[in-house]
Amino acid sequence: MAEREKLIELKNVSISFGTGRKEFAAVNNVSFDIYKNETFSLVGESGSGKTTIGRAILRINPVSRGKIYFKGQIINGKIPRSLDKEIIRKCQMIFQDPMASLNERAKVDYIVSEGLYNFRLYKENAERKDKVEKALREVGLLPEFASRFPHEFSGGQRQRIGVARALVMEPEFIVADEPISALDVSIRAQVLNLLNRLKKDRNLTYLFISHDLSVVRFISDRIAVIHNGLILELSETEELFRHPLHPYTKALLSAVSQPDPEVEKKKKLFVYDPSVHDYFTDRPVWAEILKGHFVYGNQRELDQYRREITQGR
Repeated sequence: MAEREKLIELKNVSISFGTGRKEFAAVNNVSFDIYKNETFSLVGESGSGKTTIGRAILRINPVSRGKIYFKGQIINGKIPRSLDKEIIRKCQMIFQDPMASLNERAKVDYIVSEGLYNFRLYKENAERKDKVEKALREVGLLPEFASRFPHEFSGGQRQRIGVARALVMEPEFIVADEPISALDVSIRAQVLNLLNRLKKDRNLTYLFISHDLSVVRFISDRIAVIHNGLILELSETEELFRHPLHPYTKALLSAVSQPDPEVEKKKKLFVYDPSVHDYFTDRPVWAEILKGHFVYGNQRELDQYRREITQGR
């Protein structure tokens, strides 16, 4: 089996805000790879560091320690201007709030074209308009919508405009930061299906950020569970749902709603208590329990997780 191509690599990345006594560590020693043409999801509660990592990959947030690679090249810190421009073009973001992320005073034509204007990615105006029209059609919007303002659209349509703005740059990698959390439930599936279709049609790679495990199960190839800036578990999607190991992962899974009302009434919520870990004498490490299934724990916990997997199989 051929080894998969790594598109994004994070190695021992830490991100802090503030200095001195006011310094706050948002991300702590995080490492993972994102392979080409996969959807890699980061799941955790609000404030866990998910968005901070996504913004660091796009060079919006500076990295305190560690390295971030795109196609084998370091992209954090000071880099050549040519590489910086390539990252802006090849790595795009879909934002959480489809209203706040669009310029209310600009027409859709300008919003989608902004990256084309900034990097002169067209020879004449007709070519620019063709690119905008193509991007709008790809996300299921009519070309005549280009002459309208964002407030004239529904939340789902505004998010599609945000997707078109990313697509028009012809990216390879997209950070989708909770792209459906602000949308009605009935619209969420449409946007997820759109992202899946675009991934196949354009050979895209996603970092999908969410707090909802039921959503990421539908769209993800692999899932990393993050809590307080630490990644606690990482595995292929179905493996994580079949054999969750870390107590925090189990707590998240216990909160997933079930479609059967009888099952929903009988289910028990599992509350994660960080005090169950004794890391003073037995220090935790990031270990591969099974091929592709990683978990954070000390030696006693890792032995327990191995027993759980053996019994579960």
